[in-house]
Amino acid sequence: METTLVILKPSAILHGYVGQIITRFQQKGLVIHGMKMMTLSDEILSEHYAHLADRPFFPDLVKSMKASPVIVMALWGKDAVEVVRLMTGATNGRKALPGTIRGDFSVSGQENIIHASDSIESAEIELKRFFKPEEIIHYEPSSLSYTYEPAELL
Repeated sequence: METTLVILKPSAILHGYVGQIITRFQQKGLVIHGMKMMTLSDEILSEHYAHLADRPFFPDLVKSMKASPVIVMALWGKDAVEVVRLMTGATNGRKALPGTIRGDFSVSGQENIIHASDSIESAEIELKRFFKPEEIIHYEPSSLSYTYEPAELL
């Protein structure tokens, strides 16, 4: 089982897609172990997007991520990193396939609705960046028997 980070970006908040996106994750069997709304600071954005700091679009990225609060979530489940990445779709919303979150809700490369950790290692780093340890609450949902194949429970 894995835990991964998801950020519902200002474009998801401002367009009212939050409930629909969260529902998709829950319907897929992912469990919310942490969730909060927050305003992102320049400091956290510089750290989170350090790999893009020298790109010409970086100032616009920071401005866009500060357009409203965001919702950060710690999602837990089997192969959570890969499952969430598949559900989010291509980073460029114009190229994301229909049925993915970006494919259904985003029409822009910049305003691409959602961030999802791209590896288990990134998820561990990013979760620590956005959550204090006590803000992630591990529990097994009552639906566990419906979420996982019986052989996986052994």
